Order: sequence, then structure tokens, then C-alpha cells
Amino acid sequence: MTQFLQDYEQPAPRRRHPVRATMIVLLVLLLTAALVAGGYLWNLARSFDSGTTTIENALPVNSPLKDPAAGESQNILLIGSDTRDPASDDARSDTMMLVHLPGDRSGVYVMSIMRDTWTDIPGYGEHKINAAMAFGGIPLVVDTVQTLFDMPIDHVAIIDFEGFKGLTDALGGVTVNNSAAFAASETGEYFPAGEIRLEGESALSFVRERYAFTDGDYQRVRNQQAFVRGLLGTLLTKETLTSPGKISESVAEISPYLSLDEDLDAVTVGGLALSLRNVRSADISMFTLPNLGVGMSSDGQSIVVKDEVAIAEIAEALDTDAMGEYLAANDGGQ
Repeated sequence: MTQFLQDYEQPAPRRRHPVRATMIVLLVLLLTAALVAGGYLWNLARSFDSGTTTIENALPVNSPLKDPAAGESQNILLIGSDTRDPASDDARSDTMMLVHLPGDRSGVYVMSIMRDTWTDIPGYGEHKINAAMAFGGIPLVVDTVQTLFDMPIDHVAIIDFEGFKGLTDALGGVTVNNSAAFAASETGEYFPAGEIRLEGESALSFVRERYAFTDGDYQRVRNQQAFVRGLLGTLLTKETLTSPGKISESVAEISPYLSLDEDLDAVTVGGLALSLRNVRSADISMFTLPNLGVGMSSDGQSIVVKDEVAIAEIAEALDTDAMGEYLAANDGGQ
């Protein structure tokens, strides 16, 4: 495993950074649309369960106790990877997001964690947070995030980015507002600035690219945000929600690329989906875990430096189910 040793290009340090968003949030949102859309729930559930992979022992047995003030809120750790099998030698946590569902299910809060965030990995000392996958697989990734915020993770899910090629095509493409023109480093495909239409391989190339930018992962964050917003806008339209064929095709396309903890089956996901049935794209807040910019570790790695004050504030918001209040007091997490 060498990917977490790769350095960022050095952007000017700043306290808060652009929203890091990836397509992983669609695990909840896609199924919100799909599982409440009609009388074919059973067929969708069967397709979902038969397509997904179960992660054995994904949640550590020594998880922190849930604060009573957290009520019925849920925390779901979503991981983006370039391989479907989380147990494979080349599994990587390229993208990491913590999804907080408030107890009243009035919205969805999605917090991205920069993959080079320098933090304590239980049993291994301080490393980039995405090193946890290589050191101890999914249980250690979960343990690391739980340690960071001193709160329990209720569920964990991994998605292989390849699944979004088919999903994008199943939706008939996605329109995004591209903030900076660029050519993909691997394929040479050119993406002009402004409103563009993405399908299949183009969508995958758009959200993966970072080498074409002087600030590396930071522009990739912006592109992923733009793509997610475009994708959500398509998913939550009346045309999609009232199209059984489009919904079924979308579930069939994405489920083979999902790996879930043992308790996150179709019944559980369906229950979450029903509880989120009134959520629309305007009710989804996406932000990045605040940090102090790029620094250097003692062994010479380029890292993202944690903002301990912000982490403590977010931990308190998670424990008291007050994420909305935290974001309102901090300019939406920007």
C-alpha cells in the first residue's frame, strides 16, 4: 500500500476548505427514492440483498457508548474505494464521509474527512487516516473515526466508484456546473468550464481527477461536490421518483458495488429510507471536517493538520444531535 504516502500539491493553508463530497452519500439517497416509490419493494429488496457484499465483523466490539442526548440519531460511515472487495490487498479508503441522520429525520448531514488527515490510529500511533484500511481493514477504519469523535458508528458501507458509471447512465446522464476547465490526466478528455453533461466513463473521470490541478485533491473535492449536487438533482426529480423502470435499473446498477456491515440489509436500509421519505436535496448539508491546512509530519509526509477545536465542537454536536445548530453557527461548515 503506497497511496497514502502520496503528497498533495501545496495549496496555501486556510482554516476551512471546500466541501469534500463524493457519490457515496447516494447509498442513503438512492434508496430513499427507490424503496418508497411503489409496490415493488420486495423485488427491489431482493435485488439489493443479492447484489451487495457483507462485511464481516465491520463494527468493533469496543465501540464508545452512545450519549443519551443523541436520541434516535444515526451515524453511518461511508467509504469510497477503487475496489469492491474491502478485504483485498489493494483496498483503499480514497474517500471517507460521516453521514449523520438527526433523530427527527429532518435532513441529512454529510461530513467529508480529508484522506490525509493526520490522526491517531488505535494501536499504530499517528498516521494519515486512510492508512487505517491498510493496517486493519474496515474495523480499524471504524475504530479510528470513533476515536476521533468519541462516539459510536451505527453502520458502515463501502462503494466501488466503478458502480457510478452504470448509475449515471441509468439516470440518463447528470448535468453539473464545472468550476474549472481541465483535461483528465489519464484519458485526455476535456471538461470545459460551465454547465456540462456527464455520462458513464466521463462521470468517473470527472470525479477522480486530481493531477490536472495545482491544488490536487482540493479541486477534486469541488468537482465531486458539483457532481453529487447534479446527481441528487436528477435522483430527486418527479421523473425519476415516478419511474419504476429507472429506479429498478439504478438499484440493480449500484448494488453489486456496495459492501455493507452485517446489519445493513435491505430491511434496515428500507426502514431508514422510509424515515427519510420527506428529505429533498435542499435538506442535505455537505461539508468538510475543518482543518488547519497542509503541513508536514515528522517523517516528511505532506499531511492535513487537524483542527482540534472544531473536532471537539462537532463531537459535541454529534453527541447532542445538534449538527444543524453547529453548521448554522459555523457558516455551514465552509
